[in-house]
Amino acid sequence: MEFSNLIFYVFSVVLLASGVMVITSRNPVHAVLFLVLAFCTAGAIWMLMHAEFLAIAIIVVYVGAVMVLFLFVVMLLDINIDRLREGFWRYLPLGLLVAVLVVFQMAVVLRGDYFQLESLAPPTMPAANASNTQELARELFTHYAYPFELASMILLVAMVAAVMLTLRRRENSKFNNPADQIRVKRADRVRIVSMPTERDLPAAPAEAADVPPAEPK
Repeated sequence: MEFSNLIFYVFSVVLLASGVMVITSRNPVHAVLFLVLAFCTAGAIWMLMHAEFLAIAIIVVYVGAVMVLFLFVVMLLDINIDRLREGFWRYLPLGLLVAVLVVFQMAVVLRGDYFQLESLAPPTMPAANASNTQELARELFTHYAYPFELASMILLVAMVAAVMLTLRRRENSKFNNPADQIRVKRADRVRIVSMPTERDLPAAPAEAADVPPAEPK
């Protein structure tokens, strides 16, 4: 067995173990950290497969941006695990049915003959100085241009829907209007008030009981 194959199997075992720990971990912070480990391991596997662009993209985009945001949100919300696990066994049959459907769809897509993927041009061996980023862009924007545009539209609709679902007007919330802040003038901020000066009050007389008598010499 070559050393590269051994490294591939080691990274694959780590990836599968971290994926299982993401699902079975009771602490959400630990689940996010295991997901970060899974992404880093997937990037290492892609690096072994000479897919440098995908490896760098998953490290920079997912680990460096998305997972940091997930970890910040999870630590900020203080999620109640017991409340999230309520009804787990009740929805388990439905979850297993959805999992079986997803696995079936992946198997159908990977077959290739169902969608007649063999009608496409056969893959050619890249040259020694070829760039996999350039080849990926050529395949993405030629043969898979319509699926790429469809995926982008679905993501855009999901972003707009998430914003509209969380956009709620509250009566007691305070917010700043940038237009009013720009149109502000000096008279709106500063008001000069003329007030009379303070009068000199007479000094309060000292009480005789409080002042001790002078001793004779």
